[in-house]
Amino acid sequence: MGESSINKLLGHPLDVWYVAAWDHEVNRTPLARTVADRPLALYRTEDGTAVALADACWHRLAPLSMGTLVGRDGIRCPYHGMLYNSAGRCISMPAQETINPSATVASFPVVERYRYVWVWLGDPAKADPSLVPDMHQMDDPAWAGDGLTIEVDCNYQLVLDNLMDLTHEEFVHSSSIGQDELSGSEFVVSHDERTVTVDRWMLGIDPPPFWLSIMRHKFPHFEGKVDRWQIIHFESPSTICIDVGVAMAGTGAPEGDRSQGVNGYVMNTISPVTDRSCVYFWAFMRNFRLESQVITTQLRDGVAGVFSEDERMLVAQQAAIDANPDYEFYGLNIDVGGMWVRRLIERQLAAEGRLPRATVPVG
Repeated sequence: MGESSINKLLGHPLDVWYVAAWDHEVNRTPLARTVADRPLALYRTEDGTAVALADACWHRLAPLSMGTLVGRDGIRCPYHGMLYNSAGRCISMPAQETINPSATVASFPVVERYRYVWVWLGDPAKADPSLVPDMHQMDDPAWAGDGLTIEVDCNYQLVLDNLMDLTHEEFVHSSSIGQDELSGSEFVVSHDERTVTVDRWMLGIDPPPFWLSIMRHKFPHFEGKVDRWQIIHFESPSTICIDVGVAMAGTGAPEGDRSQGVNGYVMNTISPVTDRSCVYFWAFMRNFRLESQVITTQLRDGVAGVFSEDERMLVAQQAAIDANPDYEFYGLNIDVGGMWVRRLIERQLAAEGRLPRATVPVG
């Protein structure tokens, strides 16, 4: 795999789509967000179009997110009143009629998809909407669910590591979704130019408490063994969707018949803020009992409790990395999926010319 993909926390690519906010967070009141070290001012024009501008006025760098919206698509600087349109061009200056032609702020490509507002911070000519990672379960009528946002004080790649290797559930989440069979089960890793997938099945096991409670939403009197699956799918640069579930043991789930079980998708997309902080957007979607808001809320709150355990571990891990700058990561068999994710990030950074020569991947 190469030493660099194991031992280093890499930078964040820019010629990619990152989530800046949930769609409901962006409205006619400017919103400040930082994505990949770039402060942004987010808002909607009068016709509902989402806009992402650099959050610094051309004049004295005052945050535009503190300003007010004017007219169809304008935003006024709160300091000296300069007015910008949604393309980032100044259209009005105080106390003068002539507008300096250099008076602009960066305007970034935006796509709304899957209940999120995605932003492209790199070369705008490369901002292809088809490159938005697939999270179709978020707004597919065959699925129901909800999610939240976590601000995590760690490098975004530590979150990716955490999600690509779920054997940590046995130890970090022992009271909810963890069980002994996780670390002992076989798994298969596959990958291509943009994706990495880790498949793991655990057959004929006792369901952990979280999954037993979900199973009983569909089969109220269920008792017995289950076949459990975790199919982790990473898509560049930082989206991981996890196909999870349990079914009555021996009823055909490994062969594709999940009718005697419950199926969920853990949707995760992580946006770097700085090299030591990130914003983690997640949701839990299900394809059963779609009408029940009670189940939606219970599952969201249950998963939030699980993820709070991850957050504590990730923040502690980042603190240990900072305290031991010369210490190297070491790889185990369970790290293969995460190592391939690092390799794809390396390749993206290399393609952008932003990877230090000493860490350019070989082969």
